[in-house]
Amino acid sequence: MIDEALLKLLVCPKSKAPLKQVGDELVCDISGLAYPIVDGIPVLLIEEARKIS
Repeated sequence: MIDEALLKLLVCPKSKAPLKQVGDELVCDISGLAYPIVDGIPVLLIEEARKIS
């Protein structure tokens, strides 16, 4: 789980919109991308994100 204070600071690199944690991913509803969390570290690279519907 990502610390709540850190989560408030993180934004989607593509849309600059806030992210929400869903399981082991950080999800951006605006861009439709889900960024993985690997070993407790968010990987905020657009090329590593998966498309969500």
